Amino acid sequence: MELTVSPAPHIHGNLTVSQCMYNVIIALLPAFAVSLYFFGIGALIVTLSSILSCVIIEYLIQKYLLKEKPSIGNGSAILTGFLLGLNLPSNLPIWIVIIGAVAAIGITKMAFGGLGNNLFNPALAGRVFLLISFPTYMTQWPVPGASRWSYTDAETGATLLSKLKEEGYQWIDQVDITNLWIGNQGGSLGEVGAIALLLGFAFLLYRRIISWHIPVSIFATVFLFSLALGLGAEGGNLQDAHIWQGAFDFALIQLLSGGLLLGAIYMATDYVTSPMTSKGMVIYGIGIGILTVVIRQWGGYPEGVSFAILIMNAFTPLINNYIKPKRFGRA
Repeated sequence: MELTVSPAPHIHGNLTVSQCMYNVIIALLPAFAVSLYFFGIGALIVTLSSILSCVIIEYLIQKYLLKEKPSIGNGSAILTGFLLGLNLPSNLPIWIVIIGAVAAIGITKMAFGGLGNNLFNPALAGRVFLLISFPTYMTQWPVPGASRWSYTDAETGATLLSKLKEEGYQWIDQVDITNLWIGNQGGSLGEVGAIALLLGFAFLLYRRIISWHIPVSIFATVFLFSLALGLGAEGGNLQDAHIWQGAFDFALIQLLSGGLLLGAIYMATDYVTSPMTSKGMVIYGIGIGILTVVIRQWGGYPEGVSFAILIMNAFTPLINNYIKPKRFGRA
């Protein structure tokens, strides 16, 4: 009798890699529609340039460098390009978008062996590479609705998180939180429209593409940490309802602004770079939440989600090593 032993995983589901990738792409469409509405032609140019660049670069590397059959049909390169585009401002020149695609696909993904082998999320690595390399271009944010038919010469302004960092906690009284829900705020393409991003989250949960553990643990950590900071900034008597309202508004702004929702739902949950167990996912999410708030409050950048996720990506193997389910048959 011949016994064939194969490596893990040994439990298979009905979803294929392609189905997972295209489901995430579908979930991102509401957010993309919101970005088109507020940023117009620039959003379309940047997103399409990013997707095409990622697909072409992966195809060329697989065919001519690795001498293997290209696998761009599985949707992973399209998704990486889509996410990278949503992490960029709508006035970014195409040549910089292409460089970001090279960093995401060529360096972060294919250099590690391709899909399933990368240590860091490719789209976020590409975004951070561009932020460090081209800080001026990457921090010029078009004003929503002001330049729908303009591209590189769009009118620009500061993001909400930048204003909070520069002008302090007391500035939150001037923030219209409704704009954060609908997407009328400056930032990268996928940072706008909390409702649209949450609709995609609900779709992914319904389709069982992702679980709730990572996003919800990030949301809860950021909200509670920010609430504590808000209460500390308010000072005074904690019995005062006004103090709690101000702290609550501050925490909600931290939750709905910047790239938190996009990162927590669509990139922190990446199968390859996140932990495998539910307990590990919660630890991973809490780590991302803490790092995000720490970087936003005391770091050099007003936004910290990308850095927080990449840092916790590096801890994923360690989490997987120490947080394991019980072996079958063990008490």
